[in-house]
Amino acid sequence: MTWQQRYESSVMNTFGTPALALARGEGARVWDTDGKAYLDLFGGIAVNALGHAHPALVQAVTSQLQTLGHVSNLFTSEPQVALAERLVGLFGHDARVFFSNSGSEANEAALKLTRLTGRSHVVAAHGAFHGRTMGSLSLTAKEAYRAPFEPLPGDVTWVPYGDSEALTAAVTDATAAVVLEPIQGEAGVLFPSDGYLAEARRITREHGALLWLDEVQTGIGRTGRWFAHQAVADLEPDIVTLAKGLGGGVPIGATIAGRATAELFSPGNHGTTFGGNPVACAAALAVLDTIESDGLLEHVVSLGKRLSDVIASDPAVVAVRGSGLMIGADLAHEVAPQVVQAGRDAGFLLNATGPSTLRFVPPLVLTDGDVDQFAAAWPGILAAADSAGTP
Repeated sequence: MTWQQRYESSVMNTFGTPALALARGEGARVWDTDGKAYLDLFGGIAVNALGHAHPALVQAVTSQLQTLGHVSNLFTSEPQVALAERLVGLFGHDARVFFSNSGSEANEAALKLTRLTGRSHVVAAHGAFHGRTMGSLSLTAKEAYRAPFEPLPGDVTWVPYGDSEALTAAVTDATAAVVLEPIQGEAGVLFPSDGYLAEARRITREHGALLWLDEVQTGIGRTGRWFAHQAVADLEPDIVTLAKGLGGGVPIGATIAGRATAELFSPGNHGTTFGGNPVACAAALAVLDTIESDGLLEHVVSLGKRLSDVIASDPAVVAVRGSGLMIGADLAHEVAPQVVQAGRDAGFLLNATGPSTLRFVPPLVLTDGDVDQFAAAWPGILAAADSAGTP
């Protein structure tokens, strides 16, 4: 049997049959089971912050597993407490942390926190992606994800992303929270209008509602800051959710809440078996240490600009927007899936978020040499896709 046949006969069909079976990785490169190499500009959907098989991550996980693997949350461990302290410090405000295993779970915890305000109304944005568990799905906008599972829990009002007037009209004294991504990833790396997040803070304060920012994709250095919302001066959200890059590939999610909000939870309100696992926390600490020691925040800004310029250099690309190494590109024609295929044929892992939109979220350790390699291949990839897309 081929690996495709083995997959189709044994794994639930929630993603379709994968395009590749990958065997190993190093830095920003991966190799499939046939030995073909690919430059990874997809990063496991913004997860592989340190790329693949980074020595610091391998050492942290190996060392921790040799010492203490899992302890449950009836006990704690030094990595768990140290990571919580570290995240609170990076957040920059008095806060506490709840650890889980994924972005969806981080958002589930946040949603439950909002219910403890005594209110249940939440305002979310068109184009939002907050996860696929039932609670987080209720705040995810895409109809194809939602429809098979409706009715979904919660009283949710949807507003256009970046529209302050619509947000003003939607938030009332019965609103528990407004949940927003500082940059919408799944929607194609979309930015809100200038001043929107500050306006959201003003509006939520005016009505006693929480401002909850989903930084599952934008957090932990992806945009050149620890948190994307830190680009807005003096912005202090009530809740921030994290996952993806935090563990560099080891599953972990985190819900950070300002102290007053965090203390809405009391023992028994929420829980998780694996969240805060010492191995996952050690991995996250290694990610944070490496981003800091290797100057990756600055690197992300400069290399992101270079990569954006390369992407925009071909006339087949009509718009590029991004922050750090989170870049969206619109094509002149609806051939984004064909670009992904042509990229794969040429040895590059790419991602389409729509018929004419691409998303680039490579490892933060991407190098100038990697960008040079992509720059040399990019025109040919687009030409091959255009040819394939023409009837």
